[in-house]
Amino acid sequence: MQIFEGIITDRGSKYAVSGGECHTPDDAKAFIKELCRKKKFAKATHNTWAFLADDEPVKNDDGESGAGMVIVRMLEREDIRNHIVVVTRWYGGKHLGGDRFRHVQDAVRYYIDHALK
Repeated sequence: MQIFEGIITDRGSKYAVSGGECHTPDDAKAFIKELCRKKKFAKATHNTWAFLADDEPVKNDDGESGAGMVIVRMLEREDIRNHIVVVTRWYGGKHLGGDRFRHVQDAVRYYIDHALK
C-alpha cells in the first residue's frame, strides 16, 4: 500500500491518493478496510476508488458522485490493471463544483507518476 497525503488543497478541502495491488472486489474491500484503520482516513468525507479487473472496471464513488468513473477512465487510458487507486477527500466546508473532478484527475495522475513509473 502506497499513500501520498496532502497532495492537493483547495478551499479547505484536502486530498490524498493511495493504491496497491487488487484483483477482486473482495481485495478492494480489504484494501479500503486496511486504509481506514488509519483514523484519519476513516474520518474522511470520501474514499473514492476504482480498479480494472481482468474483465471489467469496479468502482465506488463513496458519495462523490461520478468520481469513481473519473478514476476508471484514467486507469483505462494508462492500461493499469489489477491495481486499485483511492482518492481521499476531507471536505473543507466550501463546494468545489466541477473542480472536484479535476482534483480527482490530478490525484490519480500524481499516483501514476509517483507510484507506478
